[in-house]
Amino acid sequence: MNWKVVYHVSPSGKNPVSKFIDSCTKPQQVKILRIFKHLEEYGPQTVIPHIKKLSGTPFWEIRILGKDNIRVIYAVEVKETVVLLHGFFKKRRKTPKKEIEICYKRYEEFKRPLTR
Repeated sequence: MNWKVVYHVSPSGKNPVSKFIDSCTKPQQVKILRIFKHLEEYGPQTVIPHIKKLSGTPFWEIRILGKDNIRVIYAVEVKETVVLLHGFFKKRRKTPKKEIEICYKRYEEFKRPLTR
């Protein structure tokens, strides 16, 4: 059973997660894309050390640990579909509220076409 990993695209056609990944170094990109590939092939349960539920939200974060401290936040909107919402470099212990608010906004934008 394969999962589908999709990028959130804004109503104006921008792809913020792809843009974030492009801003990373090549080794960082490799780490991120390898986790995406594992998600597609085996589902979220296989990347458990690299994911964490953001409590009190419908979101999960992919964690690239070490000196990079990269986060890519996603939601599982429909069965076997991971929606990538936001990527950023985490600098503090707790995920900033501003980053979560961006995810909620993008999540709502993503869901809008499904409700029409």
